[in-house]
Amino acid sequence: MASPHIVHLTDDSFDETIKHAQGPVLVDFWAAWCGPCKIIAPYLDQIADEVEGKATVAKVNVDENGDLSTRFGIRSIPTLVIFKEGRVVAQQTGALPKDQIRSLLQKHIA
Repeated sequence: MASPHIVHLTDDSFDETIKHAQGPVLVDFWAAWCGPCKIIAPYLDQIADEVEGKATVAKVNVDENGDLSTRFGIRSIPTLVIFKEGRVVAQQTGALPKDQIRSLLQKHIA
């Protein structure tokens, strides 16, 4: 079951959400047809529940939001990008184990 704590971003909502977020934002650039994206989806749901109030976990569907994919140079999915204070502070491509995703985000939680 999808976490209610996952934020779904679009070309229109992205900048405002990133700018006003409390703490870091982990953004998953994904697509419905992407097998590795489906593998990490439950991990992201669990992590979103774990970091509620300290960080935000968000998803961007690359098929529906091509401007964002182009803007951030997304060439492979899944790509996880961490934003802090509106800037990219980390980026990782591929289906990572849950512990590795959590560790990537934890480094940026104050």
